[in-house]
Formats: sequence, structure tokens, C-alpha cells
Amino acid sequence: MMTSTNEGGSILRWLHRKAGAPDGASDPGAYDRDAVTQILRFAGRFFGPGRYFDLDVRGMEHVPQKPVMVVSNHSGGTSIPDVWGFGFAWYERFGLERPIHPLAHEMVLSTRTTARFFGRLGVLRAGRGVAKDVLTTWGRDLLVMPGGDVDTWRPYRDRYRVQFGGRTGYARTAIAAGVPVVPVANAGPHSTLFVLTDGRRFAERIRLRELTRANVFPISLSLPWGLTIGPWPHLPLPGTFRYRFGAPIVPPPLAPGEAPSDDDVLALDAAVRAAVQGLLDDLRREAGERLS
Repeated sequence: MMTSTNEGGSILRWLHRKAGAPDGASDPGAYDRDAVTQILRFAGRFFGPGRYFDLDVRGMEHVPQKPVMVVSNHSGGTSIPDVWGFGFAWYERFGLERPIHPLAHEMVLSTRTTARFFGRLGVLRAGRGVAKDVLTTWGRDLLVMPGGDVDTWRPYRDRYRVQFGGRTGYARTAIAAGVPVVPVANAGPHSTLFVLTDGRRFAERIRLRELTRANVFPISLSLPWGLTIGPWPHLPLPGTFRYRFGAPIVPPPLAPGEAPSDDDVLALDAAVRAAVQGLLDDLRREAGERLS
């Protein structure tokens, strides 16, 4: 999720030349409280007790005063049901007075229409510069799912395994911004479809990274398509989305003008991954499920 916007992506560049580069989802100031209110009103029909998606959220008392970086695993394919559930739970707890900015893959924000729509909801194109700006200049909270496409399209058998794909940019940003990291794990959204394989080897063979900045080409079973080849959005099956918030992890302090060291970045990344994995293990034990 915190990947460079200059690596690969020839199809995206072609799209921007044809349709114009999207001018939304790059400015935290585009956040529109009225737009979020409307979305929450609509989401209330689907999320909550007795609704299509029940929510079981625990540990939000661990979230300290803003700004914080929330780091979570990513589940549920291109339809991102985990993000919708998280957003609904966040605003139910903290209200509109505490907006949170999720970072998203550029593919989601590749057109002017989607960029403006998601930009009004506070969604931002992933990048270290904008991430640090949210945390420092704006003093707002940030949601990062470092695993991105690798995590959200991991096979169903790996639904309780964290896959950040070696991405550590979020940790470097947290240290540079001097903000605590709140680990979060979710389970349930990855059962809204059945991912058979992430197709990573095939994606490497066709050099998908260079075309779309994507690392996977999954095969899944989902509604309404049945057998699906590629990262198509799906109609999520109903279920309970469970979220667990862990204790905040405080990054090492920096002296004025000092840059985060590679050792500190790797150490923070390891601590966050371990915390998220521990929360996922707790969710697995609560459900009485075994790893494949």
C-alpha cells in the first residue's frame, strides 16, 4: 500500500493520457464531512446487529489521542469489505470530529470519478509524502494496510496469516512522523469470497507489476460471477466482521533532522507484524478454527 507511484504502471499512465490524470484523492483537504455522513447513513443499512454484516469490534479503547497510524491486515478482495466495516466502526466510536484517512492503491483511484468520490471520503493515494502530511501537517489519523493486493487476495487457506509482502514504508513514515502505531486485525471479510490462488507466479510471468503496479492475478469463487479469473469486485456474502485493536506501539524517537535508520524501520515493522499476527491468532482461536 505504501509503494512508490513511479514504479511500473504503464496501463495507468496510458489511461491518464487518454482520460486525464485524476485530480482527487491526493489532498486531505478534500475530505467532505457531509459526504461521509451520507455514506455512513447508507452503510447503516448493512452494518450492525442483525444486519447483512454484523460487527464485532473490540479494543478500540487502546487508540490514543490523534494522530495515530492504524496498521491492519487487508481482506476480502477488490470490494474491500474490511475497509468499509472498519470505517463504519471507526466513526461509530469516534464520530466525524475524528476523520481517518485510508491509503489506497492507485488502481482504485485511477479515474477522475473514483478519485473524487473516494477523496471526499478521506481516501488518499498511497505514498509516504501524503501519509506523513496527514499525520503531521493535518494532525489526523491514518489507516494503512501494507499488504495491499498481496494481502487482500491471499488464498482462503491463509486467511489467518498476515502478508505484508515485505513492505516497510509505513514503518519509516511512522518513525519520521513520530506517531504511535495501532495494530488491528480483522477476520470475516475474507470469507465473503473464496480465493483459490493469488496467481502471483502468473502475474510475474506477464509482468503485471509493470503494467498496473499489481503483484497478483487471483482466481476465486464469488458472487455473482462464480469462478473468477482476475481481481474482479464481487458481491460479498453476509457474515460477521471481527476487528481487534491492539495496544499502540511507540516508534523510537528521532533527533531534529535525523532520518529513520534501516534497523529501526525493520524493528518496528517486525513488532507491528507480530502484533497483528497475534491478534489474528486470537481471532482464529475464538472461532475455533485451525490453520490449513
